[in-house]
Amino acid sequence: MILCCGEALIDMLPRQAGEEACFAPHAGGAVFNTAIALGRLGAPVQFFSGLSSDLFGTILRDQLAASGVDASPAAISDRPTTLAFVTLVNGHASYAFYDENTAGRMLTPADLPDTQADAIFFGGISLVVDPCAAAYEVLMLREAPRAVTMIDPNIRPGFIQDEPAYRARLDRMLAVADIIKISDEDLAWISGDTDAAALRAQTGAAVVLLTRGADGVTVVTAAGSFDVPAVKADVVDTVGAGDTFSAGFLANLDAQGLLTKSTIAQADRAALARAAAFGARVAAITVSRAGANPPWASEL
Repeated sequence: MILCCGEALIDMLPRQAGEEACFAPHAGGAVFNTAIALGRLGAPVQFFSGLSSDLFGTILRDQLAASGVDASPAAISDRPTTLAFVTLVNGHASYAFYDENTAGRMLTPADLPDTQADAIFFGGISLVVDPCAAAYEVLMLREAPRAVTMIDPNIRPGFIQDEPAYRARLDRMLAVADIIKISDEDLAWISGDTDAAALRAQTGAAVVLLTRGADGVTVVTAAGSFDVPAVKADVVDTVGAGDTFSAGFLANLDAQGLLTKSTIAQADRAALARAAAFGARVAAITVSRAGANPPWASEL
């Protein structure tokens, strides 16, 4: 079982209604997208977050269920759902978040589930703001000695209010992660460069995945590094591309029987290359259509 922990929100995507510009609501959130993609790929997956009982929260829960994701670990409240207004420039997304006192943000350590998941995924804006960020950190530190942990910081600089606290939290969480997925832009923000080998050495992670958009991904382990090319696609937009890559990578590792502490540490180049190539393949389908709409296994 893979447990995805992080934000679920409504992406307000730009649309054109005749001559008038408008926004259309779509279920989203970085970790939500990863959970949806895992479910559609047929991987056993659960989702933990703070979800609202409001209309938007119902949309989120319904989509999780429709994609085969078990949301029973989630904490349900009557607080509102987080909204993210998306702006697209040359197909690349930027976000304005409305997150004060929402169901997702107000999650606390008291809401944490008991879990026996084999692997646990963290990331996104849920790691930026308290109290939810503190809750996710507690969960990761609690489960890291037992379960495979993966993190994708998915940094949104405009959303960060307390940068020193956020950097300190990332440092603590990266230090216990088995798998770190990070874009070249995010790594530059964290360390000032894009040296993924230095990040792996500093954190002790079994695997670092440095994603570089159309240039593919660099896989770094203690044994060295290698590149896996991106799959060519007619790009509509990049919303959810990295989230889907993470899902494909985890789903393929699970299919290979590599989601345990011992097996991920010993995974060889061929196995990791297969997982990264599968992640690139499913991400290519996501970017070929509007919004975060990951493929089903039947589409591959």
